[in-house]
Amino acid sequence: MFTGIVEELGEVISVEHLGGTARITVRGPQVTADARHGDSIAVNGTCLTVTGLSGSEFTADVMAETLRRTGLGDLAPGSPVNLERSLRVGDRLGGHMVQGHVDGVGTVTSRVSGERWDLVRITVPPGMARYLVEKGSVAVDGVSLTVSALGGGQAEPPWFEVSLIPATLAATTLGRVQAGSSVNLEADVIGKYVERMLSGQPAAVRS
Repeated sequence: MFTGIVEELGEVISVEHLGGTARITVRGPQVTADARHGDSIAVNGTCLTVTGLSGSEFTADVMAETLRRTGLGDLAPGSPVNLERSLRVGDRLGGHMVQGHVDGVGTVTSRVSGERWDLVRITVPPGMARYLVEKGSVAVDGVSLTVSALGGGQAEPPWFEVSLIPATLAATTLGRVQAGSSVNLEADVIGKYVERMLSGQPAAVRS
């Protein structure tokens, strides 16, 4: 579990493609300071398991399902990435409950710079729009943000807007995204559970 408050802007050192999977090595002095094998670190909002450590670098394996649902497959050496260690009991929940289980990849369609913030519009993958509500929470590349507006419909794909303050622009990869950029999206998990319960579908029963 994560909070969507990015701890560090890391850098991809290498990406090794292994058939349908990949192995990624990332430099992040802060998140590796107390890391151990098996720990969870969110990379652009995707929960990955540490499989190797070397100084300020960690390695993680990325499965085919993760490559399919996220933009991690597009990373290359030198790519900046948002990093966050998993929560510990007693930590402050500064953002919202983020699982690190990306729902899909969105596309930035516009970016308008203001005096005190940037307004960014992002299209939503099919099926995800119903989990977004105005003033609700969404994770964009692992950054906990508040939905400021919703739109789209039959004539255009669904979209949402977020406002990025200077601190977010400086401390995360969102300071660099432009129209056409792809971003990992995770909706608030609470909405998914509510939908499941209201549907009346029974939970799976193990024999």
